Amino acid sequence: MAERSNLETFANPHADRDYLIEHHVHEFTSLCPRTGQPDFATILVRYAPDQRCVELRSLKLYLQGFRQEGIFYEDVTNVILSDLVAACAPKGIMVQTTWSTRGGIRSVITAQQGNIPPSVVPPA
Repeated sequence: MAERSNLETFANPHADRDYLIEHHVHEFTSLCPRTGQPDFATILVRYAPDQRCVELRSLKLYLQGFRQEGIFYEDVTNVILSDLVAACAPKGIMVQTTWSTRGGIRSVITAQQGNIPPSVVPPA
């Protein structure tokens, strides 16, 4: 399984200001825990940093750790959220996974913790 300890952070160079960081992951893979078949998703990580930011290479390697993991959509979304919160303690964070259609059903799972300052959220 992906190891939380693989997530590296760095000091936020603008901790005195509210701003939004978005990471779009277009090639996420895990395994269905029932069938062992691969599940494919895109991931959006949106957070307002506090004192620490997530280093991107470590995020990529962390997410690749799920490739051989049998894990449900809901679980992987919340595990990623919890691990990012533990790594960088953002002011607010949202993780959204959008899964490829399987059996005619498309799933989108969204988990959030804390509050992203409204002043930095882009208009819908």
